[in-house]
Amino acid sequence: MMRSIHPVTRVDPYQHCRIGDAGDVPFKRIYDVEGSHADIEEFFRSLHQENVIPLAAGGDHSVTLPILRALADKGPLGLIHIDAHTDTWDEFMGSRYTHGAPFRRAVEEELIDPERTIQIGIRGAQNSSEGWDYSESSGMRVLFMEAVTQMGIEAVGEEARRVVGDGPVYVSFDIDSVDPAFAPGTGTPEAGGFTSREVLSLIRQLHGLPVIGADVVEVAPPWDPSGTTALVAATVMYELLCVLAEGRASGPTLMDGQP
Repeated sequence: MMRSIHPVTRVDPYQHCRIGDAGDVPFKRIYDVEGSHADIEEFFRSLHQENVIPLAAGGDHSVTLPILRALADKGPLGLIHIDAHTDTWDEFMGSRYTHGAPFRRAVEEELIDPERTIQIGIRGAQNSSEGWDYSESSGMRVLFMEAVTQMGIEAVGEEARRVVGDGPVYVSFDIDSVDPAFAPGTGTPEAGGFTSREVLSLIRQLHGLPVIGADVVEVAPPWDPSGTTALVAATVMYELLCVLAEGRASGPTLMDGQP
């Protein structure tokens, strides 16, 4: 039921680019986290080699790490990360590749430039300040939700643009950035988040940036029988699609080379 023409910008992404559904990652090792990540990396690398800009639907937030591995072939990327959590913890229950660690690993592997990384909407109590501390000490710009409220959405968008600059950038959107009143279907809901209207407005602020990929993650429809979370997630993906399509309107098509 998603319609094509944007109500504010009047952009029709399907008129700008060739857009297609590349299907699901063909997993071969679903009980092996690192093996599954390798499957994801292989799939997205094949798209990247064909000059396709991916818009991915997760999956937990660990899936962003192998996508970044596939896309950061020419050096570290800028990152706009919209989330309730920094996801820069280290090891948890014996694994270094959980949904709480992808951006710490991405810094260590030089997939993202922490000086060109902004994390927006961070909130919620923690048992340890490890993630917050790592993000800030590594050089990331961390905007806690209180700062977002004080600044306003337009100023937050301007700050995101300032931080990532003119280089290639990836956008990662965790549905738990949205308040559970609007998106309860996720594994780690945190009260006090964005309204659905605010996140749509924030994504529109990214117009014109050289975005080379994006994802929407952590959606768990079984935990929201109303379907509201899935609707918000699908609308966020449409907003990102408009940003991606506008960015490629004068260049190669979005789906050069069918997978």
